[in-house]
Amino acid sequence: MSDPNRPMTRDAFEQMVAAALARPEFTEPAAFGLGVATIADADGAVLDTWFASINLAENIGFAAALHDVCGTGAPTGTVRLTAAHVDEMRARSEIFRDELHAHPNLAVLEDLAGLVERPNALPVRKVVVFTSIAALDDAPIDAHDVYLRLHLLSSRKVAPHGVNLDGQFGLLANVVWTTMGPCDVASFPGAQRVIRSAGGAVGVTSVDKFPRMVDYVVPAGVRIADAERVRLGAHLAEGTTVMHEGFVNFNAGTLGPCMVEGRISAGVVVGADTDLGGGCSIMGTLSGGGKEVIEVGERCLIGANAGIGISLGDGCIVEAGLYVTAGTVVTLPDGTRHKAKDLSGSPDLLFRRNSISGAVEVLPREGTWQEGLNEALHAN
Repeated sequence: MSDPNRPMTRDAFEQMVAAALARPEFTEPAAFGLGVATIADADGAVLDTWFASINLAENIGFAAALHDVCGTGAPTGTVRLTAAHVDEMRARSEIFRDELHAHPNLAVLEDLAGLVERPNALPVRKVVVFTSIAALDDAPIDAHDVYLRLHLLSSRKVAPHGVNLDGQFGLLANVVWTTMGPCDVASFPGAQRVIRSAGGAVGVTSVDKFPRMVDYVVPAGVRIADAERVRLGAHLAEGTTVMHEGFVNFNAGTLGPCMVEGRISAGVVVGADTDLGGGCSIMGTLSGGGKEVIEVGERCLIGANAGIGISLGDGCIVEAGLYVTAGTVVTLPDGTRHKAKDLSGSPDLLFRRNSISGAVEVLPREGTWQEGLNEALHAN
């Protein structure tokens, strides 16, 4: 009698998946991923998790089958997949072995079957993980969960603020990011001595809780001049260019083609065809009380070394060197004065400083910077 868990036909495979979906203990996850986590030898801390496959409200049958293999059903949490788990899932999917290009999760399993547990001299080990998120509005529960959410953002499966990141700092370890991979801070000096004593070399790019995005996700259609200045969890829309002095933090980024030569702080969302001049800054949700979300509309220009602590509607300009905070007193064309927060989100405004009186003025934007982005210069 044939084993129903080792289907030999497509119909039998569909029946196997249907049975896995029907398990009483199985609940559909909102998102799940397969990847490789780095675990510190010293204390078992999760240093990072790279997800080779990311699924958002899709491929639920695969998730159900893998939960069945692992004997679990919870839509939240992480399962460390053993070699036996991986081999069993590959065996159940044998009929698709010649068409893995059409089944990305199965293709990832094939690759992870050859995982090298200790790829170098750092005191860490690599493990295969299967992480599920029950609901994107729920707060993350561990480091694997946080990393999956950051991957969802950088892979453009969700927009900034499209997933809950509450409490993420307390779930992430401070990591020494090296040219050989992540290492825990306490163990690094000893590892560095061993590597250098053997004639090797290891470089350190940063010591932080967040790695650079491009080591985990490289979105299509973007240019990034300095990879160190874009953190994992940044959302860069196709057509975005981040120049050498540009910076994009996690849970922030662009919604369309943009030129970024300034700072997009955590939580900030920038609309399409907007130009952020060199050295400009946008106040993020990590500043102050952490509640205000700053949005920049489409076709805006924030001049070099300028900055904002309010939102801008479409088609706004902030003059170079001018920093407009919520409490900045601005003068309108009729001579009345208001705090800038009263104009937050209003479109087609020009913010400038009167070079004679020093007053910050707000004017209707007429006949100024109508061209938008230089298509030839910013084409990706």
